[in-house]
Amino acid sequence: MDGRGERFPSPLPVFPLTGALLLPHARLPLHIFELRYVALIEDALAAGRVFGMIQPDRARPASEAGPALSRVGCLGRIQAFSETEDGRFFITLQGLIRFAVLGEAEGRRGYRRVFADYAPFAADLAPPLPRREGVDRARLVGLARALFARHRLALDERAVAGLGDDLLVATLAQTLPLTPPEKQALLEAPDVPARAAALTALLEMAAAGDEGGGCPS
Repeated sequence: MDGRGERFPSPLPVFPLTGALLLPHARLPLHIFELRYVALIEDALAAGRVFGMIQPDRARPASEAGPALSRVGCLGRIQAFSETEDGRFFITLQGLIRFAVLGEAEGRRGYRRVFADYAPFAADLAPPLPRREGVDRARLVGLARALFARHRLALDERAVAGLGDDLLVATLAQTLPLTPPEKQALLEAPDVPARAAALTALLEMAAAGDEGGGCPS
C-alpha cells in the first residue's frame, strides 16, 4: 500500500449500522436481510469482497441520503458467507483498515457510498502483535469479566487466553455492551495502546457506577 491508500476502493460502499463496531484484524458476524444491503453484499462479492462498516452520527443533521455518518469507519473483507433460500446472507467480515469519510458519493442500488481516505490509518495494516507495551492485559480482562457478569453473560476465558493483545483489545471492544458513542471513540483511538487505555477507562467508570448504586447507560 502506498501513502494514499490506492489499494482500496473510493468511492466505497458502506453499511451504516448503529452499535456495530469493526476494527482492523477483528471479525464481525452479520446477518444481512434488508434488500439494499443484500444488493451491497452481492456487489461486494462481485468486486473485491470489500465494503465499509460505519455508524450513523445522530448528533449531526441528516441529509437526503439518510442519517449523517460518523467521520471514521472501517473497511472489511467478506471472509465467509452463506446465502439462504429466501436471499438473505450470513457473513463474517474481517477488518482491514479504518478510513476517514471525505464526503458522500452517489448511491447505488439503494445503498450509500462515500469517498474514503485510508492514508491516516496506514498503520492498521501492520500484523497484529501478541504483546503491547502499555496494555494492562490482566486489568482489562478482569474488568471485562465483571461487566459480562453484570449483564448475565459469560466471558470465554479459553478464547481470550489465546488472543494476542491487539486482537484481545479489538475483540473486547466489539463484543462488550458499550454505547454507540463509546464504540465510536474506541474506533477513533489512534493506536492499540490508546484503545486499550480508553476501553479500560470505560470499564472502570461502569464498575464505579455499579458500586455507587448507579446504572451505566
